[in-house]
Amino acid sequence: MFDNKERTNIEELGEFGLINYLTKNIKLVQKSTIKGVGDDAAVLDFGGKKTLVSTDMLLEGIHFDLAYTPLKHLGYKAIQVNLSDIYAMNGTASQVTVSIGISSKFPLEAVEELYEGIYLACDKYNVDLVGGDTSSSKQGLVISVTSIGYADEKDIVYRNGAEEGDLICVSGDLGGAYTGLQLLEREKLIYLENPNIQPDLEGKDYIIERQLKPEARRDIVDLLKEIEVKPTAMIDISDGLASELLHICKQSDKGCNLYEEKIPLDPMTFDTAREFNLDPTVCALSGGEDYELLFTVKQTDYDKIKFKMDITIIGYITEPSAGCNLVTKGGVVHALTAQGWNAFTPPAG
Repeated sequence: MFDNKERTNIEELGEFGLINYLTKNIKLVQKSTIKGVGDDAAVLDFGGKKTLVSTDMLLEGIHFDLAYTPLKHLGYKAIQVNLSDIYAMNGTASQVTVSIGISSKFPLEAVEELYEGIYLACDKYNVDLVGGDTSSSKQGLVISVTSIGYADEKDIVYRNGAEEGDLICVSGDLGGAYTGLQLLEREKLIYLENPNIQPDLEGKDYIIERQLKPEARRDIVDLLKEIEVKPTAMIDISDGLASELLHICKQSDKGCNLYEEKIPLDPMTFDTAREFNLDPTVCALSGGEDYELLFTVKQTDYDKIKFKMDITIIGYITEPSAGCNLVTKGGVVHALTAQGWNAFTPPAG
């Protein structure tokens, strides 16, 4: 989605001219950044802390649809989904690199719009853009972001540390990004059938934003440090609550009881799911792209987190022989299964 009427062909600048154009206003804010853009490699110094690195790729037609995704939002989201991985390790995100593959259909103004979102996210989360690459692409727009961060070794949280009796906690609310996606897809189909009909998204701002402009939960990492709670295991929710909880249980060699009635759902998510004849719980379990943090804590930390507004206790960790279970609102116990996002499932149609 690109509305700028001006059009400057990227060929006029060439690769190095494009890089210079996109990076000319970069201001470095991290003390750990010794050298950013402009050499063969960035130079970082974390002063003895452990370095955290994570990479994600976003492909047009697989991870996003430009029919309803503004380029500025896309740039912002590309950074957020990567920072989320660093926060899921209980670390501090400090730098990113951004690589893009673009086709000739994109003028300079479109790329500039994409980078406006990238820079906005970097500025908001105090992260330096220190490098990347550009290439032509025949497969549509490709965005690859590598996030870099750091933490003291004693603070790093892995997926495999959950212990029997630990409380299962989640930040924010779930399922909003998926219901927002269903709404955008519906309006796209209506528009394709009749371009004279304008999208009807009134009153749905929250779930639309959950899909198009997610926010990585750095604030939860800061809150946990403030109240002196170190999770025993943690992961971010990119593929759905069920899938992520099963990752923790598998890597920790434990089981779990997850209570349906405890899963946090925003009223707009609940109502919109019902409009689409979807089960709101399934949206939360399997929808994905919420980028909330799922973590386990010791029972002794219960008093520290029980009144925190943005943290919900949704179950507890059990012995491995008990299995991974979902306890429904009616008290029925089902095996917890993952039906979330699969990157290698071909798109419908």
